Amino acid sequence: MGAILWDAVIDALIDTAKLIPFLFVTYLAMEALERHTSDRAARLITEVGRFGPLAGAAVGIVPQCGFSAAAASLYSGGLISIGTLLSVFLSTSDEMLPIFLSERVALPVILKVLLSKMVIGALSGFAVDFLLRFTRYRSKTEKHVRDLCDEEHCGYEKEEGSIVRSALIHTLHIVLFVFVITVALTIAVEGFGEDRVAGFLGGSPIAGTFLAAAFGLIPNCASSVLVTQLYLDGLLGAGQMMAGLLVGAGVGLLVLFRTNHRHLRENIKVTALLYVVGVFWGLIISLTGFSFT
Repeated sequence: MGAILWDAVIDALIDTAKLIPFLFVTYLAMEALERHTSDRAARLITEVGRFGPLAGAAVGIVPQCGFSAAAASLYSGGLISIGTLLSVFLSTSDEMLPIFLSERVALPVILKVLLSKMVIGALSGFAVDFLLRFTRYRSKTEKHVRDLCDEEHCGYEKEEGSIVRSALIHTLHIVLFVFVITVALTIAVEGFGEDRVAGFLGGSPIAGTFLAAAFGLIPNCASSVLVTQLYLDGLLGAGQMMAGLLVGAGVGLLVLFRTNHRHLRENIKVTALLYVVGVFWGLIISLTGFSFT
């Protein structure tokens, strides 16, 4: 147990350290936008117009879950739409690409997977934003960066240097939260055993798709590592793998629940929507017999 705890702490330190520059730059930009521009101008700049999901999907395929954390923060501040947030979450690769490269997977296969995640993320994001136009919700433009700052008690003074201070406090709060949860999740996954997880996921193609997506929701790199490795070992099909990887938004969900904690029901709905979309595309890929090889 001691070895598992030590490994969990080390892995969590490495993972959270990678988030610091992404989160700090994101909060610094958000603070500057709120401080020096009007609300309308801030929305126009940060939402990237109607092409937000496309931009989000393109950014998400970069193998770094820091972008999903940044997207969650932007969404919590009311600066991007749900569709854009989901596009980032769906296209985020987390640990998939490094494993593919280490296992010397053929470049065409890697490109097909990445492109598929990007296309699925963009299409799904556009669809969600389009459908929400016919509802009362639309997007979270009623939230502001100032709301986040008030919740974190980081100070919103006008004096010189307060923007940097606020961004730094935001970053440290989120990093500490992610670190604690990551350690707990890593211990839970390691304690349960990879063999048991493989047995659950390697069942029937249909049930395996639902289970792979459920496992992929775990906001920890262990989920994407295991799903990718099981696919490479031939224990998971393309649809099951994609279902698990599409919903695997890295620590994005953790950051969403932390920064948007006053809207718990909303966070649950976003998570459920992410799961449904991942399962949908996983089933489509499985039933059509699509293969990346």
